[in-house]
Amino acid sequence: MKPVWLNKKISLNDCAEVKAILKRRGLNTVCQEAQCPNIGECFLKKQATFLILGEICTRSCSFCGIKKGAALAPDPDEPQRIADCVIELGLKHVVITSVTRDDLVDYGVGAFVETIKAIRQVDDKVRIEVLIPDFKADLESLSLLAESRPNIIAHNVETVPRLYKEVRKGAAYERSLQVFKILKGIASSIPLKSGLMLGLGEDEDEVYQVFDDLVKAGCVYLSIGQYLAPSNSHFPVEEYIPPEVFERYRQKALSAGFRFVKSAPYVRSSYMAHEYC
Repeated sequence: MKPVWLNKKISLNDCAEVKAILKRRGLNTVCQEAQCPNIGECFLKKQATFLILGEICTRSCSFCGIKKGAALAPDPDEPQRIADCVIELGLKHVVITSVTRDDLVDYGVGAFVETIKAIRQVDDKVRIEVLIPDFKADLESLSLLAESRPNIIAHNVETVPRLYKEVRKGAAYERSLQVFKILKGIASSIPLKSGLMLGLGEDEDEVYQVFDDLVKAGCVYLSIGQYLAPSNSHFPVEEYIPPEVFERYRQKALSAGFRFVKSAPYVRSSYMAHEYC
């Protein structure tokens, strides 16, 4: 049974208008595909995190609610539809993320670049945050992304390195750190952000080590939230972390050198993302 601090209710009425807009434009959001508990709150404010490159991920992370399998070819019209939707929703800060596409030659970076370009063409004052997969830490892919000048580049390490084999199959902790190190070297003016889930079986010292690793790699922003299993077939929740412990982690992360940290049970990487600026 979930503790009392995890009793947020989702109102389908709050979601209806934005869902209708997204459906009409043929767009996906991580809010829907990953079953985010904040969807009602965010959709009511006409905020959404766009999920590009389809609904199917080529990796098999055991924590994630997004579908896995063979992905479809990228949709060349998707960037423009997202740009038009950004205008319709009146977004001033937009988050673009994607499924992982290890099947593509460029790992999907081209779709990010085209989406950024399309948004800039319709409104160059919109702040654009990209939440990227690791792109296999490929220098060319990361360079192309950096050249498109998003306002924030985020990449979530998600958990402590000891749990990667069980939780993040196909990912590698050191590779994710390398992503940040490369970006810090080629685009030092773009703030870097990461995210962690708690309650997977990590201990506090392991989390503190991740803080240090991320700061050393160049991260300045961090989100920390409670892991909630999307279904009984996903990795189980090992522990529900109380709000006061999240606050302790926030203070520790700031002491480690982060510029801004959100840490609470319902925090997610793109939740209230505009507040990190």
